[in-house]
Amino acid sequence: MIEQTSEEKRPDIILLVITLILVTVGTAMIYSSSSILAMERFKDAQYFLKKQILFVLLGLSIMVLLTKFDYHRLKRWAYPGIALSVILLMLIFVPHVGIRAGGARRWLNLVLFSFQVTEMVKICIVLFLAHYLTRKVNYITTFSRGILIPLLVTLFIIVLIALEPDFGTAVIMALIMMLMLYLSGSRLRHLAVLVAFLIPAAVWMVVFKSYRLERLKVFLNPWNDPGNKGFQIIQSLLSFGSGGTFGVGIGDGMQKLFYLPEPHTDFILSVIAEESGFLGVAIVIFLFGVLVVRGFFISFKAPDLFGTLLAAGLTMVIALEAFINIAGVMGLIPLKGLTLPFLSYGGTSLIMSLVAVGILLNISSHERS
Repeated sequence: MIEQTSEEKRPDIILLVITLILVTVGTAMIYSSSSILAMERFKDAQYFLKKQILFVLLGLSIMVLLTKFDYHRLKRWAYPGIALSVILLMLIFVPHVGIRAGGARRWLNLVLFSFQVTEMVKICIVLFLAHYLTRKVNYITTFSRGILIPLLVTLFIIVLIALEPDFGTAVIMALIMMLMLYLSGSRLRHLAVLVAFLIPAAVWMVVFKSYRLERLKVFLNPWNDPGNKGFQIIQSLLSFGSGGTFGVGIGDGMQKLFYLPEPHTDFILSVIAEESGFLGVAIVIFLFGVLVVRGFFISFKAPDLFGTLLAAGLTMVIALEAFINIAGVMGLIPLKGLTLPFLSYGGTSLIMSLVAVGILLNISSHERS
């Protein structure tokens, strides 16, 4: 086996610049989309902006720290991270510890702040799979010795996430698992059997849960109930339609005035569409496209399998979250309640996205020569 060599070099500057642009745009648009809402709720138009700036500073500090040491040292956190993920996911179901909002338990009440556990779990499961599959690479074509353990661990976590319920994140975790198993060299017939199991399970979760089936019906025809179940997506589509080519101007949008629900979180792209038009949305999608391409390029150039799997998994986390949010608010898929990485308001989402970028930057500085 030929040993690949790597050399220390500067982190991927394109990935860094794209990330900083997205964070800057997100911070500005959070203020534009939330000032009226913040004044109504907290009598302070800058309430959400101030908190987001603190999240940005904390997230960027962590990102910088993660670029300063060899990413191989993360291996020691693979098993503790997965154990912590299971514990925190279980704590969500404890009364007064898990916060119930919008019909789901997805946050932990940590007194001073709330913490969305699944955002951390995505990073931990990618790290665990990258480490375990690298260790078992010689047995990866054998089901029992290669992929059974990571498969069972990941499926157990997916079940916990689905019970919150958080169907969107469960789907993301399943897709990431499939990608990492494929990249590690798993047999296609093993993956085919896994797909044959997961697809019927996903269909069952949709068909036998009335609210998910209703969400699918709303997606197919939101105008059937425009004042209730179809209200969110209709208002989002109105935002895109009213923005035209260049938008009505930053800060001048009308849909954020209590028409769009939570315009600074799930529907921030709708605000961008109204205020900066098709051009603004196209730029945002282009930036995410470049970020994802750079992430997979870093994966391809990583000096070892661990770096390849880790970079690919983290890139997929960002790519899938961005795709599901963008496609959802544009009416291309059913709404899933996922935030838009780097742009939406929320400390846990932003910090974990910057953690992912920090690790990617670290891997990029050790690429093969």
